[in-house]
Amino acid sequence: MNDRPPYPPFTRDTALRKVQAAEDAWNTRDPLRVAQAYTQDSRWRNRDVFVTGREEIVAFLTRKWERELDYALRKSLWAFDGDRIAVRFQYEWHDARGRWWRSYGNELWEFDERGLMRRREASIDDVAIREADRRIHGPRPAAERGVDIPLQ
Repeated sequence: MNDRPPYPPFTRDTALRKVQAAEDAWNTRDPLRVAQAYTQDSRWRNRDVFVTGREEIVAFLTRKWERELDYALRKSLWAFDGDRIAVRFQYEWHDARGRWWRSYGNELWEFDERGLMRRREASIDDVAIREADRRIHGPRPAAERGVDIPLQ
């Protein structure tokens, strides 16, 4: 059986740990590793794309990271209750033409009793930035863990 502690119901501490674990996993840009945190039949809405199950998650993330080059992410806990967590996030990436982007978003997560995410809904907006305006350079250093991300 595939478990992913911490388990619901979440406390502030366990919700913060869950958010950091998700950030760490997504920053690997390894679709197979990331997909293991979701139930076999997990359902997603990511922007205007609907995904069901780990196989579709892997395919979606593979396409995403082929397009969003040098992707680097920060997540921040917004709220939690029982088996649900809400986060806001920002990530930076560049396209094949070298244009840099910062993507702002919110996610709603729902977990099963084993700590696997069974539902993920993400709303995301992309804003063009100059490379000189980048502030996210790879995975979060240990000294920055727990530091909130700025609004803009």
